[in-house]
Amino acid sequence: MAPAPTAAWGSARSFLEEKVLVFFSEQARCVVAMEACGSAHHWGRAIGDLGHEVRLIPPAYVKPFVKRQKNDAADAEAICEAASRPTMRFVAVKLEGRSFAAGRRLGQALQPFNPFPDV
Repeated sequence: MAPAPTAAWGSARSFLEEKVLVFFSEQARCVVAMEACGSAHHWGRAIGDLGHEVRLIPPAYVKPFVKRQKNDAADAEAICEAASRPTMRFVAVKLEGRSFAAGRRLGQALQPFNPFPDV
């Protein structure tokens, strides 16, 4: 079991993220394929900043390549197989600012109307 987070190295999440980024920074530039999900865009930006080519594959396009029960190893094999197909369609990595701006506009649109703003 991992040690509890301390002030010396921050939260466990930031520690693990740092290890992943160190791993990819030590690798030769290559294609990194991932299944598109909520955090894949964050990782895609971070790994892409290191010089790698990031390809995100929609989960519906990966599922036909899973040959056995769903687990991490089977998913990794299916993602690798799907990414190697010449006709595979990939999802573009979203820019960080776009999702924040869209969420902010939505939040402003959902604010209740206040006819007496000074009160």
